[in-house]
Amino acid sequence: MSKKILLAALLVVAGTLKVGIIHGAIEPVIKPQYQSAAVADSPIATNKWVEAVVTAYSSRVEETDSTPFITASGTRVRDGIVAANWLPFGAKVRIPEYFGDKVFTVEDRMNKRNKGNSIDIWFNNTKEALRFGVARTRIEIL
Repeated sequence: MSKKILLAALLVVAGTLKVGIIHGAIEPVIKPQYQSAAVADSPIATNKWVEAVVTAYSSRVEETDSTPFITASGTRVRDGIVAANWLPFGAKVRIPEYFGDKVFTVEDRMNKRNKGNSIDIWFNNTKEALRFGVARTRIEIL
């Protein structure tokens, strides 16, 4: 096992990083966390395609805050929820390369360190979130 893989596995176990696989390479991703800052009037037009980094998270305190089942918008986490700092609450997006026609709703925020077109999908458990990992893909803003 390479030193890079061993280090990444150790950091995942410690809860410091989550790891996704991108084209056979392991890439660490800073864990998502709650951010209370609101996003005012996004300049993003509807039905627009945007290149984005898509990650995954679950409701572990290590990945969120002390209220891991409540989103930044105040709703309870559930299938179809995503976190994004660059889109307003209630924005609808699709990630067709990975989820077909499934529509996701922005109801959570990522840590303020996450800049640009990053989006974080909520999964029911950590194993599923880690299995998804990290993807660079196009998303459609509806």
